[in-house]
Amino acid sequence: QVQLVESGGGLVQAGGSLRLSCAASGRTFSSYAMGWFRQAPGKEREFVAAVNRSGGSTYYADSVKGRFTISRDNAKNTVYLQMNSLKPEDTAVYYCAARPFAVVQTTSYNYWGQGTQVTVSS
Repeated sequence: QVQLVESGGGLVQAGGSLRLSCAASGRTFSSYAMGWFRQAPGKEREFVAAVNRSGGSTYYADSVKGRFTISRDNAKNTVYLQMNSLKPEDTAVYYCAARPFAVVQTTSYNYWGQGTQVTVSS
């Protein structure tokens, strides 16, 4: 069982930056691939970024590539999403998620956080 708690969301102007954090409970954090997803009103939840268990491989949606960076600190049981050059279309609730072993870029993750709101004003 893994419990995930996101933080760091908020209101930012277009072009600004935010850093999301996701703290995980449990002693086996390094056994899980971690992902960030987002869901805007009236839209389906979509993949944003993912990182493998060691942190050595990262994956991004085309819409955020070059602007967002995912990273993890296994000693702190935390995964991060650094978001730069934010756009109004990045506005959504952002969720972190965990799944054992391999990264996937779908919503097939076993554990989910409660989400944190990111709002980008134009």
